[in-house]
Amino acid sequence: MKIVMAVIKPFKLEEVRDALTGLGVHGLTVTEVKGYGRQKGHTEIYRGAEYAVSFLPKLKIEVAVASDLVSQVIDAISAAARTGQIGDGKIFVTSLEKAVRIRTGETDSDAL
Repeated sequence: MKIVMAVIKPFKLEEVRDALTGLGVHGLTVTEVKGYGRQKGHTEIYRGAEYAVSFLPKLKIEVAVASDLVSQVIDAISAAARTGQIGDGKIFVTSLEKAVRIRTGETDSDAL
């Protein structure tokens, strides 16, 4: 089992969710986050004053999947979240040691 974590642009959430649902992924967690990478923020003008926006709003999506689905999930997220512009985001994959469904007590892949 693996955790696939993706940081994406907020307006791409529905496309990513639809792509994951199409693969049979039944659940995901979404967190509003702020950060920067190569994009390094930008400047904006508000009421005539220019100011720097160092941390840009993003969404972090976390999905627990069986190991054999990881490459399909990565491909689906990449295709759905891609705009071709700087700041499209990143995908990280980590191992998942154990999963438990609280309601039923099912464990590991049965809990996903």
